[in-house]
Amino acid sequence: MTIPQSISLSQSEVERIIFSAERFKWTVSYLEQKHQLVLEKGQDWMAKLYLPWSRKWDSQKGILPLEDAHYALTLIRAGQAAVGYFHQGKLLDHKVFRAYMVRQKQGKSQIKHLKTKGKSRAGSRIRLAETERFFEEINERLQNYSRQFPIGFWGISCGKTLWPYLFSSEVTPPFSSKDSNLIELPFHISQASFEELEKAGELLGNFHLILSEKGKECIKLNPEKEEEIDSENW
Repeated sequence: MTIPQSISLSQSEVERIIFSAERFKWTVSYLEQKHQLVLEKGQDWMAKLYLPWSRKWDSQKGILPLEDAHYALTLIRAGQAAVGYFHQGKLLDHKVFRAYMVRQKQGKSQIKHLKTKGKSRAGSRIRLAETERFFEEINERLQNYSRQFPIGFWGISCGKTLWPYLFSSEVTPPFSSKDSNLIELPFHISQASFEELEKAGELLGNFHLILSEKGKECIKLNPEKEEEIDSENW
């Protein structure tokens, strides 16, 4: 599990890159909806830096630790979901949910089947009821986290066909689809399991750098260099 085309860096490496970017008058901006820094040279983006969820960005002071980082992750696939609560990067609570949502012969979820053939048969009605309860249980767990902990980030990995069912559930999630602290996870989840939940939490605990083609020409990832940005290419 990785963020596509990304490189993992230490905080000191990231800080050297940011220092060099500011020295050469690049723009450093923070995107809250991705918890990401974007380094731009004029109209071109040069680098994107995903920050750990245990860190915050201060435009005056730079990267700072979150003294009390609370966040929750929700991984949803057809028929299975994993929800977890993290404190200071550690997974302290989790729950895996399963539902009879997949039509066994066709291997297609009941939600997709409803779009084509309706819900007249008993099996279809059972699967639909299971689907509704599936999302209610997920949201009940998330609501419980919201009541108990000051959640700073809500992370989600959910297919777009399932997204509406999460938010239209009779039990609603403790966030809206437009909340700035709701972040779609920037990596692929193969299955909504406890193991994937752990891996996702580990990934979100690190710095990740993505370089554009122009950024690759300018930014040199060599810790022995005093300047991380090549002044010749600048």
